[in-house]
Amino acid sequence: MAQRKGKMKPILAGLLLLVVLLAGAAWIFRPQIGERLFARAVETAVSRDIIGDLPDGINVALCGSGSPLPDPTRAGPCSAVIIDGKIFIVDIGGGAVRNLGLMGLNPGATEALLLTHFHSDHIDGMGELMLQRWAGGGRDAPLPVIAPEGVEVIVDGLNAAYAADVQYRIAHHGKATMSLTGAGGKAKPFSIPEAQQMMVVYEKDGIKITAFSVAHKPISPAVGYRFDYKGRSVVFSGDTVKLPIVAKACNGCDLLVHEVLNAEMVGTVEAAFEKAGRKRMVKIMSDIPDYHTTPVEAAETAKAAKAKMLVFSHIVPALPLAYLDGYFMKGVDVAYDGPTVLGKDGMLFSLPANKDSIEQGDLL
Repeated sequence: MAQRKGKMKPILAGLLLLVVLLAGAAWIFRPQIGERLFARAVETAVSRDIIGDLPDGINVALCGSGSPLPDPTRAGPCSAVIIDGKIFIVDIGGGAVRNLGLMGLNPGATEALLLTHFHSDHIDGMGELMLQRWAGGGRDAPLPVIAPEGVEVIVDGLNAAYAADVQYRIAHHGKATMSLTGAGGKAKPFSIPEAQQMMVVYEKDGIKITAFSVAHKPISPAVGYRFDYKGRSVVFSGDTVKLPIVAKACNGCDLLVHEVLNAEMVGTVEAAFEKAGRKRMVKIMSDIPDYHTTPVEAAETAKAAKAKMLVFSHIVPALPLAYLDGYFMKGVDVAYDGPTVLGKDGMLFSLPANKDSIEQGDLL
């Protein structure tokens, strides 16, 4: 035994010396190693083609599952619907466009932006999306912005705000690269007749998008959207209280993406602000539950709608720790016995054409 130990000592010493030498070499040659690592990473990122690898059908990616409240893990509200190589963006919160890039979804492929309403957290990424679509996509026509009436003022304002930047980029890169006609956005307003509640706002190449009215008072108008393509369907509730129209719009849909606010947890936040003497925030926290849907209420809607899968997004309050997920979801499994997913940025849901399956993945 002593002899074996004696033989092991030189071997261990040699291994230790080898580790030290390798670490030293890695440190000494770090510029050269870094150069190669960077080149390889850039080549991988540039050649990445998520859109081309997706199955035919409807693919839904969460580019932002958060809210106006600070959340280190979630960008502002944003969902990307990828169909036949085209991207339709539903709402565009802060940080969402950068998520698209990290997820391998080129904003240049954006066919249209659809807004559910004009709350700041649903529109504050619009300028960046318009810019990235134009610069990265080589577009010669502006981004169509499909939304309820009133969107014209918002689009015109952003076009004006970015007018100087557009000229800078054309002067720098040239008209052949940056076409003036492709910059900015173009409003595509619609108005749903009150008695009608629903209307088709886009129909082309087998893709149908239907808008429906929801209740997010005092914000008005406010809508949700249903996408249909090759026998598959997905519904986005938009910001709303629990409402029968959402279940009606779903009506057996494959995927229901519903906004949620946990009122009990928001109450805890309110109490903390009260204790800290921050009266303004106490008032805000006490107000916001009255125009959102709780997780249990969304689950009840999914059950009534016979949705195949329920996905929560627009998560309020922020959930910086995964350990809090169970508390946030308390009671959901009682209200709805289908699969329920607490949305996180980068999640992907694929609905292959003319099938029943729902495939899940992660792009971040």
